[in-house]
Amino acid sequence: MQKTKKRQWMPFVFIPIVSARALKKKAGNAMEKGKVVVLEDRVPKLKERRRQKANRRLIAYLFFFFLFILCVLYFQSPLSAVRHVEVSGNRHLSAERIISLSGITKRTSFWKVNEQNVEAKLTRHPEIKEATVEKQLPNTIAIHVREWRRIAYVYDRQTFFPLLENGRLLKQEGTKTAPSDAPVLVGWKDGDAIAEMTGQLAELPAAVLGAMSEIHYKPTREYEDRVIVYMNDGYEVSATIRQFADKLSHYPAIAAALDRNVKGVIHLEVGNYFVPYTPPKKEDGDETTSP
Repeated sequence: MQKTKKRQWMPFVFIPIVSARALKKKAGNAMEKGKVVVLEDRVPKLKERRRQKANRRLIAYLFFFFLFILCVLYFQSPLSAVRHVEVSGNRHLSAERIISLSGITKRTSFWKVNEQNVEAKLTRHPEIKEATVEKQLPNTIAIHVREWRRIAYVYDRQTFFPLLENGRLLKQEGTKTAPSDAPVLVGWKDGDAIAEMTGQLAELPAAVLGAMSEIHYKPTREYEDRVIVYMNDGYEVSATIRQFADKLSHYPAIAAALDRNVKGVIHLEVGNYFVPYTPPKKEDGDETTSP
């Protein structure tokens, strides 16, 4: 008899079959849950950041607002006005006169002062050659002027009128007091002669110009432009207008070579020579006899 083999039975295992679509959906749900958790954690932080940003913006707005208010109050208050005006370089014009010409007062706003406009106002005055205006914080205005040099004074109707180096005669600045800073022109009626003499005086050094006391216009047949100059050291100089600056520029050396105790006339018309004054003669009535 043949033996029959027994069948061996395998245990049955149930393996569920899940589609790929289901797996993706499940994974997506898990990721969404994770995101929801993260966003919920970050919400308080985002709110805090927004609050801080809004606070900083409010503080900035308030700062600029109050700064604007302070600026308005400052410009409306006397604190923004000019407090000091410093004047330098003036010789004949007083500081008060220059400040008045500038138009700057204690009510003028420091920030409204235009330097170029003030300089233009100052140079309109015939005696001011140049002007420089500078602002100095917090509220000081510095004015520096340069005046035209007064090279002579024209004596007319018992009044001394300043004559500037640019040839301008200041008829409104006349004075009754004899000046000492420049020579006095006496007997000058010819305007052309004065203009020519002005050019000659402007070329002279300040030391020579200051050594002159008076310049008299004394034309002759031989020298139509002859002048007589009375010097402060007691000498008398005879010269012509055409060669005045060239001749008088050597006066210090000429005077130094002369005896200071002997005064006279220094002739500079053509050649240079010295003629002492003739000593006064004694009259018979001056002699005395003993009784």
